[in-house]
Amino acid sequence: MDADNKIYAMDPASEYVDLAAEVLGILADPTRIRIVLVLRRTDEMPVNAIAELVGKKPSGVSQHLARMRMARMVTTRHEGTSVLYRLTDEHALTLVLEAIKQAEHAVANGQMPPHHTAPQQ
Repeated sequence: MDADNKIYAMDPASEYVDLAAEVLGILADPTRIRIVLVLRRTDEMPVNAIAELVGKKPSGVSQHLARMRMARMVTTRHEGTSVLYRLTDEHALTLVLEAIKQAEHAVANGQMPPHHTAPQQ
């Protein structure tokens, strides 16, 4: 049967492995990680508000958002002259949160990392 010969997404030979590396590459930037964390708090937000919360200039944040939009991590909605950004789905946030947990393990020096003891947010 043809379905038996199909390579599935979780298989190391999957066509999605290269795309997954691109996704991780896009998220491999501190500003973009901060953008994801800011957007997790709200349904949608304009560039100026995101820029203020991540501590960067709006022009730079706009460039990061454009790249994230091309990767379909964020989507936009126009409201008058404003462009509002939001996360497309929960997957980028999940990747960022897991990476932060891994980073906590890296610096825990054999101690219990914060995410093992703190209530989930």
